[in-house]
Amino acid sequence: MHHARLWHTETVLENGKVLVTGGINNDTYLNSAELHDPLTGTWTITNSMINSRRLHTASVLLNGKVLVSGGTDIYSSNTELYDPSIGIWTETDNLNVVREHHTASELLDGKVLVTGGTAIYLSSPQLYTEGIAIQMRTVSENDTQIRTWAITGSMNIGRYAHSAFLLTNGKVLIAGGIHNGTILNSAELYDPSTGTWKTTSNMHNERYDHKASVLRNGKVLVTGGEIDKNLYNAKLYDLSTRIWAQTDKMNNGRLLAYSICIKK
Repeated sequence: MHHARLWHTETVLENGKVLVTGGINNDTYLNSAELHDPLTGTWTITNSMINSRRLHTASVLLNGKVLVSGGTDIYSSNTELYDPSIGIWTETDNLNVVREHHTASELLDGKVLVTGGTAIYLSSPQLYTEGIAIQMRTVSENDTQIRTWAITGSMNIGRYAHSAFLLTNGKVLIAGGIHNGTILNSAELYDPSTGTWKTTSNMHNERYDHKASVLRNGKVLVTGGEIDKNLYNAKLYDLSTRIWAQTDKMNNGRLLAYSICIKK
């Protein structure tokens, strides 16, 4: 990369390139953005974000744009949209509350569910709607677009540094994180059809700043994170039974790692 960075985002675009945004470098908060081309192995600079951010989120919308929310060098509610076709950032509707260290999950209907974060361990998620016109991909960008945030049902426990992942049934699984200085092993399920949360079985270990990936069989693999040291162990969540099971340990414990599913 052109700039070393921590607490940034990495997002795979529809064209296969990877967009890296923001982060922190030697106490300097970054607004710079870069593109990685896996085919050539090269990095190129793209236009910088309007605001410097770290511990923010970046989500690919149905129209191919990238929604970046929260973070920044102060607790922030502002959001931006990146258009990969022209490499330009534009501001969009602000979150209802400020957040950082939160999560953002793209739902099956194209909405983005933002959960938790700090500004006092938020339990109030929000939904971002990019508009029916964009979701259907059948109209031009000159048509009216609805870009709004709406409050949805609150989680049972406010948390930050947790994981969130969209399951194959359209629900969102939230696990771990921190609340009032306590590291959590609890997990919850969000149902977009009702806007409500239900608790599910707890993980065997408390953890935060871990990663979760949905496997081809529909199970969720949770890896890494930290309690008082970086974790080696990994867990599998079975959607059909709602039970966590131990799986093989990693060779190295790791914190703030990235995980991806590899297709074969």
